Order: sequence, then C-alpha cells, then structure tokens
Amino acid sequence: MGNFFRLVTAGPLFFVSAWVTMLFAGIVHRDVGIHPFGYVTSMVVTIGLWLVVAPAIGAVARSSSHWGSDH
Repeated sequence: MGNFFRLVTAGPLFFVSAWVTMLFAGIVHRDVGIHPFGYVTSMVVTIGLWLVVAPAIGAVARSSSHWGSDH
C-alpha cells in the first residue's frame, strides 16, 4: 500500500517541481544566459530531468539496500 501512496504523491510533486523550475529559470536567466520560460516549457524540462535522475536514484537505492543487507 505504501507504493501506491508514493505514486499518488508523485503527481502533485511533478507540478510543484515544474513551478519551482520556472521560478528558478526566471531568477537566474541572466547569469545562466537563457531566456525565462513559461510553465509548459518548465514541465518539459522537469520531465527531462526526472527521466535522467530517476534511474540514478533507483540505482543508488538498490545498491544501498543491498549493501545494508550484506553487513
């Protein structure tokens, strides 16, 4: 049942992450050299970041759970 609630919280977390991405892009756009972008573009950026980061988090979680069971 815990996995279900994790999945349910991932939805709203995605929209909040996209909103925060849009805010930070607006704040640092001059320093980074990008144009500030809107919410829809920040959703696309967030999807890309999640697709890149999620496998790495899964690999670290698997390796730390295996490491903890061996010792």
